[in-house]
Amino acid sequence: MSFKEVKELRNAGELERAHELAQQDLAANPEDIWCKRSIAWVYYDYLKKYASHQTYGEFVGFIRKLKELALPSEENMVFDKCAYQVGKMVYDLARVDPVDYTKINELFDLIEGFKFTRPSEPFSFLHKAFLRVNKNWLNYLAFAEWWGLKNFRSEDYLYEELNGKRIISLAEQAYNAYAKKLLEGEYVIAGEVIGDKVINKEKILSFIPELDTLIASYPDFQYPPYYKAKLLLAVGDQQNIFSALLPFAKKKKNDFWVWEIMGDSFSDDEDKKFACYCRALSCKSPEEMLVNIRQKMAAMFIQRKLFNEAKTEITLLVKTRTDKGYRIPPAVNEWMNQNWYNEALEAESNSDFYKNYFEAADEILFYDIPEELVFVEFVNSDKKILNFIASEEKWGFVKYDRFFKNIKVGDVLKVRFQSGTNDGPYKVYSMSKTENEEFRKKFFHEVEGVLRIREGRSFGFLNDIYVHQKTISKNQWKDGSLVKGYAIKTYNAEKKQWGWKLV
Repeated sequence: MSFKEVKELRNAGELERAHELAQQDLAANPEDIWCKRSIAWVYYDYLKKYASHQTYGEFVGFIRKLKELALPSEENMVFDKCAYQVGKMVYDLARVDPVDYTKINELFDLIEGFKFTRPSEPFSFLHKAFLRVNKNWLNYLAFAEWWGLKNFRSEDYLYEELNGKRIISLAEQAYNAYAKKLLEGEYVIAGEVIGDKVINKEKILSFIPELDTLIASYPDFQYPPYYKAKLLLAVGDQQNIFSALLPFAKKKKNDFWVWEIMGDSFSDDEDKKFACYCRALSCKSPEEMLVNIRQKMAAMFIQRKLFNEAKTEITLLVKTRTDKGYRIPPAVNEWMNQNWYNEALEAESNSDFYKNYFEAADEILFYDIPEELVFVEFVNSDKKILNFIASEEKWGFVKYDRFFKNIKVGDVLKVRFQSGTNDGPYKVYSMSKTENEEFRKKFFHEVEGVLRIREGRSFGFLNDIYVHQKTISKNQWKDGSLVKGYAIKTYNAEKKQWGWKLV
């Protein structure tokens, strides 16, 4: 046996001679594990040598030879080493335009029987490589099912850094890719005839619990809830779509497609769907990404006989499709040939119209966060900041320009709070004006009585209500003056106590 010499020749880079000796040993003892092991490592060295798309033929030839050895599962060390070379080849094939998916399929077919260590770093690298070609690769579902998404290591669930930019973890990329392929469907093949793509509901229903586990274990992952909602939509599970999408939607509320999917989930509620679509089209996005939602919106405008608004959406989507060389959908062409279209007047956009539905959309998104009543105690119109009081235990200030153009002291608001601290800035999810006189009177009410000003003091009191010196001077009041006005509740930060002042 020439095992030692074969190894020395390999290390010296004399692969042809090492291959020749290893072949001779194997021919003499075809079932000897040591002979198989010896030549397997020679094949591995050849894989390292030929791991380039330019030498794909030589590379795949040695993969076949390795497969023909039928090594037992305990020889996983050589398989794991080969995983890196297969991955390198896939990466290199992915750089060739167009990608030759016949070669990708061939590689996958050849390695399916290899006994890789699961989980392991080389096995994860293999998946990472095949993810590079998953977008247009018809066999990615089969690959992921063979690989097994439960075989990711703990490290594979961590974010990665690339050129100073944080990218999502390998595991999340794989789950997202698998979900996306499920949504695209698989081709129905009967003999040599390839039919249309069909959604496999059984696969979706079996995958959703795996997504649930991922979402529960890694709540910071942004996209799994989104894909869960899309999958539920695909199988017609309307009851659970909204709750699945909600956590994701709150994080991505400035992305149009979040609102589009939210709208799609309300198949039985046209008003909520309409509000979501309005919110979607108010998000800043490239026009080419909005053509489909504009078409949906146009259909809803037509249904509501809002023909000017419908024509505006149609004009915008037709321009974009024409500029990009996209096909104009038959439904759009049909609309453009109808009488109402010729009579309608389009605007530059429907932006102002959409704003009428922001509050309704926010109501949908943040319905699970309770609303609180607050009283507007002070307004800085220059900085667009208002001070509020919710109770003697909760008060602070917020920026209001996202919600109102004008606000005044004494207004009562309904607010959904996100975060904040007393006497400091608060962040809010939603805010709207309301009428609630009973609540308002807790902080603002009409008063009348005799003003008392102590000798030597410039301020005074109306019963226990503080009257500022500026108010006294402006009205030229004196001690004993009969005063009528409004008292507002206020917090004295120095004394750390609540009181009332005349306004």
